[in-house]
Amino acid sequence: MTVNLTRIYTRLGDGGETHLGDMSRVPKTDPRIEAYGTVDELNAQLGVTLAAGGLPEQYAAWLRRIQNDLFDVGADISVPEGGTRERLRVIQEQTAWLEGACDEANAELPALKSFVLPGGTLAAAHLHVCRTVCRRAERRVLACGDAVNAETVRYLNRLSDLLFILSRGVNQAAGAAEPLWEPGRYR
Repeated sequence: MTVNLTRIYTRLGDGGETHLGDMSRVPKTDPRIEAYGTVDELNAQLGVTLAAGGLPEQYAAWLRRIQNDLFDVGADISVPEGGTRERLRVIQEQTAWLEGACDEANAELPALKSFVLPGGTLAAAHLHVCRTVCRRAERRVLACGDAVNAETVRYLNRLSDLLFILSRGVNQAAGAAEPLWEPGRYR
């Protein structure tokens, strides 16, 4: 599958509408546009996280793979079911890969004794931002209802889990204290 972009601006969206992947026109406020737009925002946040550095190389490699997969997620969301052309869809194996990465990274971490506050190292804080954007993307996809591939929801759900685990792993690798919630501490 190749993509050929010869011109970036088209003026077709100047009236507040855009094309979905099947070339149907919808308002830019359509839930599907909100969903894949938030996936795009997540991907941009992952780019910031990678550019900021401070990640173990294994984690960085995983995030680069995930960035590519997020384009698959966006492509899947952008094309309604139906039509005669075969379309790119997120598959269970992509979600299963995330589960394997979760298990691998989590095996190195101590058991949690409280909720984790976002922070620690800069890289961990960036991963927490990515996690929260990922959760929002998941909610936006859910708002599309049965109109989207359910595997995209599972993928985003698992990805937010992985981003949480990686934030903990980054702090541990850097020797940074894991900021934990202390219920009622400042009452």
